[in-house]
Amino acid sequence: MEWETPWVDDKVIDIKWEAGISASYSELSDEDVKDNNIISIDSVLPDELLERILAYLPIASIFRASSVCKKWNEIVHSHRFLQNVSSILSQKPWYFMFPSADDSIGFAYDPMIRKWYSIELCCDRTSRWFIASSCGLVCFMDHNTRSQLYVCNPITKISEKVEMPRCSREFDYSGLAISVDRSSRNYTLAIVISKDTPDDFVQWILSIHVYCSEAMMWLSPVTETLTGWRGGDSCVVCDGVFYFLIYSTRGLGFRGNRHGLLSYNLSSRSSSGMLIDSFIPVPCPLTCGRLMNLKNKLVLVGGIGKQDQPGIIKGIGIWILKGRDWEEVARMPHKYFQGFGEFDDVFASSGFDDLIYIQSYGAPSLLMFDIKMREWKWSQKCPVLKRFPLQLFTGFSFEPRIDISP
Repeated sequence: MEWETPWVDDKVIDIKWEAGISASYSELSDEDVKDNNIISIDSVLPDELLERILAYLPIASIFRASSVCKKWNEIVHSHRFLQNVSSILSQKPWYFMFPSADDSIGFAYDPMIRKWYSIELCCDRTSRWFIASSCGLVCFMDHNTRSQLYVCNPITKISEKVEMPRCSREFDYSGLAISVDRSSRNYTLAIVISKDTPDDFVQWILSIHVYCSEAMMWLSPVTETLTGWRGGDSCVVCDGVFYFLIYSTRGLGFRGNRHGLLSYNLSSRSSSGMLIDSFIPVPCPLTCGRLMNLKNKLVLVGGIGKQDQPGIIKGIGIWILKGRDWEEVARMPHKYFQGFGEFDDVFASSGFDDLIYIQSYGAPSLLMFDIKMREWKWSQKCPVLKRFPLQLFTGFSFEPRIDISP
């Protein structure tokens, strides 16, 4: 298994201390080695034990270890080492942040060692992309041409292109989700698209398209006309069910919640009833909603709208879906909400495991919430700089893994 590592050595942010240690050893001559009786670790430790030790290192350190010598490079790229990493490695999700511009280079944050790394995405980001991630794989769907779809590992830079179904290239709104089977390593893509009807702006044609990497084929099991609702871009696969938010099209006079939740069981592979029958209202008026899968629990992070002006944000809440009811987990303390400065009514949020990231589009500030510890914490300051007042930022979270490829 081969991968590129351009970000490990010269682009890792704040690695002076580690670099100093590396330099001090690299400058030793053969005479120095003899005089100081330095013993190679390779000559003392069995290969199996050395592999286990390296497998416990953080992801970035594993890449640096592969540059130490030929033997360590071979170990890190061996099949047995990747199996060790898969069973041992416990990494919190990283967050990749980048300016909303035609640039594929951004910064990924590792919350375990609180560092940012400069990483270049393995797809050509010359246009807007829909992005989803699961178990170390990230999926990108091109919004402009609506014909390109890539699945990749952003750490190893290994990627593959998936041909889009022709019937899904004409739409007004769409959402993308990916789910990886951790045992078989096969993945499933789910796309929900919405297209308005020419005669009635209240009615929207919604369809779901599912791709299975094992069968390498698309299915389009559902097409349904919704009245007063359309699909959007927030969706996720959780425990085999495809969840997605829908948005009201009833106009400004509509007094109810302008968001709702629909679901489709991916294992059914066919439509067994109307999608609208699965409708679950959101817990309160929202300015926007972000869905995520945290340990097979569906989590909603939403901007809470004001009572008299539901389109204006007054705070951020977090809920878990239990059955058909939402259970509130936390609300962002006001000091953190103010810490973003001018917070937009819509924002970026994603997460895995027990960690949720929240980011304002208007600034490179990043806030984390540990859902298990109930703890809020700012990340280290991102190296991305705001160069002009209207510059926007966005991002997504992903699991850093070297043992999985599309």
